[in-house]
Amino acid sequence: MATNPSGSGAPQGGKVTRKTPRDADNHESNRQMSLTTSNSKSMALRNQPTDFDHQRWLFESKGRYGIGNAYWQDDDNVDRETGTSLADFVDKPWKPLTRKTPVPPSVLSPYRVLVVIRLIVQCFFLSWRLQNPNFDAMWLWSVSIACEIWFAFSWLLDQLPKLNPINRATDLVALKDKFESKSPDNPNGRSDLPGVDVFISTADPEKEPPLVTANTILSILAVEYPIEKVSIYISDDGGAILTFEAMAEAVRFGQIWVPFCRKHNIEPRNPDSYFSQKTDPTKNKKRPDFVKDHRWMKREYDEFKVRINGLPDVIKKRCDKYNYVEEMKEKQKGNSSASAEPVQVTKATWMADGTHWPGTWKDPVADHKKGDHAGIIQLMSKIPENEPVMGKEDEGKLDYTDVDIRLPMFAYVSREKRPGYDHEKKAGAMNSLVRASAILSNGPFILNLDCDHYIYNSMAIREGMCFMMDRGGDRVCFIQFPQRFEGIDPSDRYANHNTVFFDGNMRALDGLQGPVYVGTGCMFRRYALYGFSPPRAIVYSGIVGQKKKPASTLSPNDSLQAVRAQDDDPETQDEEHPDLNLPKKFGNSTMFVDSIAVAEYQGRPLADHASIKNGRPPGALLAPRPPLDAHTVAEAIGVISCWYEDNTEWGERIGWIYGSVTEDVVTGYRMHNRGWRSIYCITKRDAFRGTAPINLTDRLHQVLRWATGSVEIFFSKNNAFLASSRLKFLQRIAYLNVGMYPFTSIFLVAYLFLPALCMFTGQFIVPNIDSTFLGYLLIMTVTLALISLLEVKWSGIALEEWWRNEQFWAIGGSSAHLAAVIQGLLKITAGIEIAFTLTSKSAAEDDEDIYADLHVVKWTSLFVVPLTICITNIVALIMGTARTLFSVIPQWNKLIGGAFFSFWVLAHMYPFMKGLMGRRGKVTTIIYVWAGVLSITVSLLWITISPPDDTTQV
Repeated sequence: MATNPSGSGAPQGGKVTRKTPRDADNHESNRQMSLTTSNSKSMALRNQPTDFDHQRWLFESKGRYGIGNAYWQDDDNVDRETGTSLADFVDKPWKPLTRKTPVPPSVLSPYRVLVVIRLIVQCFFLSWRLQNPNFDAMWLWSVSIACEIWFAFSWLLDQLPKLNPINRATDLVALKDKFESKSPDNPNGRSDLPGVDVFISTADPEKEPPLVTANTILSILAVEYPIEKVSIYISDDGGAILTFEAMAEAVRFGQIWVPFCRKHNIEPRNPDSYFSQKTDPTKNKKRPDFVKDHRWMKREYDEFKVRINGLPDVIKKRCDKYNYVEEMKEKQKGNSSASAEPVQVTKATWMADGTHWPGTWKDPVADHKKGDHAGIIQLMSKIPENEPVMGKEDEGKLDYTDVDIRLPMFAYVSREKRPGYDHEKKAGAMNSLVRASAILSNGPFILNLDCDHYIYNSMAIREGMCFMMDRGGDRVCFIQFPQRFEGIDPSDRYANHNTVFFDGNMRALDGLQGPVYVGTGCMFRRYALYGFSPPRAIVYSGIVGQKKKPASTLSPNDSLQAVRAQDDDPETQDEEHPDLNLPKKFGNSTMFVDSIAVAEYQGRPLADHASIKNGRPPGALLAPRPPLDAHTVAEAIGVISCWYEDNTEWGERIGWIYGSVTEDVVTGYRMHNRGWRSIYCITKRDAFRGTAPINLTDRLHQVLRWATGSVEIFFSKNNAFLASSRLKFLQRIAYLNVGMYPFTSIFLVAYLFLPALCMFTGQFIVPNIDSTFLGYLLIMTVTLALISLLEVKWSGIALEEWWRNEQFWAIGGSSAHLAAVIQGLLKITAGIEIAFTLTSKSAAEDDEDIYADLHVVKWTSLFVVPLTICITNIVALIMGTARTLFSVIPQWNKLIGGAFFSFWVLAHMYPFMKGLMGRRGKVTTIIYVWAGVLSITVSLLWITISPPDDTTQV
């Protein structure tokens, strides 16, 4: 760079003048400063001449901070000659919306080294075990070595995807500056953020209380996101009028609850959770009317709960009244006619306006029962105005002056169901919502929640949007948030929080191709759900996928043109993997097909930087949403009909995938298989919170459903062995582990019986418990403990949570996982499906104890195997100890070895045994019966296998 003759280091260029301080003779002198007008308009710092007394100038000019972009004096803000100001030379730099923070090397490097060391030691140990069989008990040695080889393989599948954990953070201020600040493209400062459609699914108001669902809806209505950009849909797969009217009540209560949340910045915005908090509600509240508003709102919410709880009686009385009137009308007609036949009136279910409810009736009849009813779409809150609507002061109620009182659009949806159609359970309901929402609002992003999973952090959608709108966000198919739960017992006896998975495994997968989809708390890109490939996909080749190259994929515009034209170009059809073909069969709705291009375009990040590819111009989403008309609503009702998916690719390539009880994992796998990536978003304040079963039986049945889905995945075309080349190697390993982990239960159950068998037979899995065996055991135990400690360090989980997870791994593996494997094998080989249901139930006695359900014992066949393991090991300990004490030549080393491993088994089974004891040791009678039968059976088997000697040794 050329410099001026004065040697000040300022670049040469156009010059502007500014006033300098007065000298001692009160004369003004002008000093020149050189400014360079660059493309970025950034202002460079200037060096002062050596003869300039800066401190004296500050004193005489009453200056404070000097010159710069942090502070600029008022008299120097605008140049008198050129009219330029500091704002003309300082431009806001481009800022990313997210950042990636890797785990510190001081933690990650030792973690990886220990994994390698344990793997090497494991290989040497297995080699030593194979070379040193126990010829005195070959069957015992064979079973143990088979189990240990499988455990080593299973550990490797679980450990490899954990080698690259990362953390992420978002910048909500940058998101607001970029999308909601005034600019030449956005002169009014309106929101340029894309729309979001929120899906909530429910099916049975008896199992999913309407009050819980209503609280979830209220938390979404009050979310901190542009109101005109949010649309909420609830799928009532049972078509129940109770759910319908509860949602109507929720919207009416939301008209006062949502402005209250905005006025006082309430968190959480689920009223039940907010008013149940143990903390001081006035903390950090500064408005003087908060206490009055809080008291009034609490009373309103109590009345709202009473109305919701009283809805069944209200509906029943209303239906009885209308049915009685109809019966009287029919009797009057019968009296006027000559027929003497008795009058029979169908007992219908009535709405408040005096019309028949089109969904299921309390007294089922044709066209009004579960599995046979019409499709329903009801907009319970209209599309909001594009401009804020400020509230006013209301006598006797709350003062909503300067508070936006608008509500997001909310629609009740119940898809049509008819006999003879496979409605595909939850996956089918979600696909119906995808089509209906595309017609009504067509938000480019979809957030799906369970009915008991509410928004705990009102900024959660903005947090997820940072990843979607950041550089490279157009290649992200979904943002998965961790699942957090309330109402779990303090000890978390059955590992309900599942923090090892959500804070460990999922965080590690985020360093690969992204976390798996786990069913709720997930924000989807609508375009990715439609089965399209991502822009700029990568193909991985080589033994471990070390070679990568860009995939030859169509651009989004070309893909959409092919869909419109129904092009059969072999280039887009004959791909290496079926998942990579272009989706085409979306159904016969032209309006829906036209919405695909709109959703894809609106979901692009802003093209405000040279590194942004496949972006959209700023200000493209400022136009208001067009109002709905009757034709549009009729089209939406048409796409939720039961026949719409005939001869389409819905459930096979498009939307949620059918064919598995864990449709969430399969749907996410298909997206990753096309080359998309996902993001794991852990927020400082939990994004969402829900409920989880704390009862042992309910927990095991939940795990059974998950494990059954994994077995189905393993025996289907969704097996990771059959994945495409766009799936990373370690991501493939992770999905392979998802499908194979239930099979570990076969070896786990056998291994949990081994200590007892050793005690019964007086043998051990090795010929001698020598220093070599103990050395290997010590090294593997120490390395595993150190690996676990470092994993606890980088994942942020507690040691107690890690131990609870280990305990429930043994409990679930010996019960639910084994049942899932048996059920899956029977289904594959013989087409037989086994349903594990409860055989007896008992209710909690203490209604005031929030953890009362923890102590309820509900017998299920899943208890049989773990109970047998516990009883067998206890009996074996007693018999083995007695035999050693009374033998002529006691073998204490084998007793100690067998007893150590028996205590290891019982330590893992302790939560299970504690759960069977109920509250204060009130064990259910059936537990005593099974314990007695198993004890007698085990004792008789031992006597049969190893009968006592006939001769007496002296």
